[in-house]
Amino acid sequence: MNLTHLDEHNRPKMVDVSAKASSTRIAVASGIIAMSRDAYEAIVNETSKKGPVIHTAVIAAIMGTKKTSELIPMCHPLNVSGIHCDIEELPELPGFKMYVRAKLSGQTGVEMEALTGVSIGLLTIYDMVKAIDKSMVIRQIQLESKEGGNSGNYQR
Repeated sequence: MNLTHLDEHNRPKMVDVSAKASSTRIAVASGIIAMSRDAYEAIVNETSKKGPVIHTAVIAAIMGTKKTSELIPMCHPLNVSGIHCDIEELPELPGFKMYVRAKLSGQTGVEMEALTGVSIGLLTIYDMVKAIDKSMVIRQIQLESKEGGNSGNYQR
């Protein structure tokens, strides 16, 4: 199997996508953060000392999505045209599930951007309530779906 991020001398390289046609590409990623009942209640009741946790996590997820190429070495800087973030309350866990949808018209996909957005958003939740619960667990960060590109569509 040839790895696309290695050159003929086995040195790292960023893939040249200039010959690929532009197309609309969409990726959706998700992840879960599980926490104590006290931390969950502080978030949903907006009593955290650090402010509105959910709103801050959404902003962080958007920022993380946009900065992916600065964090992941072989990712191309992309002109993302849309980012949507949603957080689902999971009272039975207790915890939250975050979804990030990233979209662009370009020559490479936005899967890494959506996955990075989820990661940064969930880490922000952890940061904002870690004084209440240091045992929180971030898990199941995964690609839910992708559309566009040569590899076609994917649905989990």
